[in-house]
Amino acid sequence: MSVNNLSQEQSKTREEYKKAKYEAEQKIKAKDAKADRAEVETKSDPQKFKRIRIRLIPVWLRLVLLVVFTFISLTAGAAVGYGILGDGKVADVFKESTWTHILDLVNKE
Repeated sequence: MSVNNLSQEQSKTREEYKKAKYEAEQKIKAKDAKADRAEVETKSDPQKFKRIRIRLIPVWLRLVLLVVFTFISLTAGAAVGYGILGDGKVADVFKESTWTHILDLVNKE
């Protein structure tokens, strides 16, 4: 058996619990409705309008930035790997002859 937190009574079934919860919510809504009628009726209900999300960075710009940052990180990784770790010149990474030599070593032609 579960305890009904709304009125601290022991509920016998789920249906009774749901019914008690629904009745308590209705009482709260009725009180809120009375308070709303007392206020100025020009205020709009926030539940009637769906919230529109305005993104700081649009989706298309995120995709472009992803491609740009991927290219930058690949270039920087190749420069560090070839120039610093491989004891070569960093500028040699951008030469075509370096990449043909690397591809020849990988393919073993």
